[in-house]
Amino acid sequence: MPMMTPQQYEESLRKLNLEVYMFGKRIENVVDDPIIRPSMNAVAKTYELAQRPEYRDIMVATSHISGNEINRFTHIHQSTADLVAKSKMGRLLGRHTGCCFQRCVGMDSLNALSIVTYNMDAKYKTAYYQRFLKYLAYVQEKDLTCDGAMTDPKGNRRLPPHAQPDPDLYLHVVAEKPDGIVVRGAKAHQTGAVNSHEIIVMPTMSMKKEDADYAVSFALPSDTNGILYIMGRQSCDTRKSEGGTWIRGTWFTGGMRRWWFSTMFSSPGIGCSCTGNMTLRASWWSTSPPITGKAMPAKWALGTSSSAPPRPPPNTTVSTGRHMSKIRSSK
Repeated sequence: MPMMTPQQYEESLRKLNLEVYMFGKRIENVVDDPIIRPSMNAVAKTYELAQRPEYRDIMVATSHISGNEINRFTHIHQSTADLVAKSKMGRLLGRHTGCCFQRCVGMDSLNALSIVTYNMDAKYKTAYYQRFLKYLAYVQEKDLTCDGAMTDPKGNRRLPPHAQPDPDLYLHVVAEKPDGIVVRGAKAHQTGAVNSHEIIVMPTMSMKKEDADYAVSFALPSDTNGILYIMGRQSCDTRKSEGGTWIRGTWFTGGMRRWWFSTMFSSPGIGCSCTGNMTLRASWWSTSPPITGKAMPAKWALGTSSSAPPRPPPNTTVSTGRHMSKIRSSK
């Protein structure tokens, strides 16, 4: 599949069914909202420049798994030349947008997970790296934008995750099943989340043994039922909806989002999960639909913390047509 054009990227976002709230109200048309759209324009520029011949050496790479030309934001660095091109790509997009273009953390997440899963397989004789490669092939083929979800609300920063009065201030595993895990929590400062196709969750800090349930990483479609996005306030944010000529230079913006995971069951699909070894504990799998086919229907599930403040509904169960083997690696 060829790399997406900016027009195709915009159309792909229109097909998503995101649950997004701003100023206390749900946003029905996320793509055309005057406050959100400038941030989408910035991501679209990553697709536009990849189509322009003069920037091909910077924006386009060759996949090490398929041999196909891909957007560099979906590439796993193979050499120092790749790292130099990555740096030039950031500078190029910075000159064109003057703001955060929102695909950097997703790219870095893919590169970090390629190393972590490979090392885990070498140490624990698991098969997570091959699962990750399947997920990577899916992202590259579809030319998807991935949101790297790392930062948790944290609460009392003097306390580790497991000692927080509200356990949901760090995203964590609340139950484990033969075919997946149940997670609950939130992520903050997710610039570009509503402009992304995929969410890649990662731990926000180094974890100790007592925090094992918080050392979790996984991927899933951005419009999975149970993910609720809350737009953060910014200075002069409402002026984008007022019109006028003063807003020159705001065609591109970043934009902060927070999102909640209601209690969610995630059945592993393409990808890998490797929760269980605290040395490199980073549960890894994806509930993204297969390259050919659709995800199975979502079902509601129960689960909120009795000691925590009210959580935004709904609680959800997500399943997928992809099958993967046992979630946890040997302890």
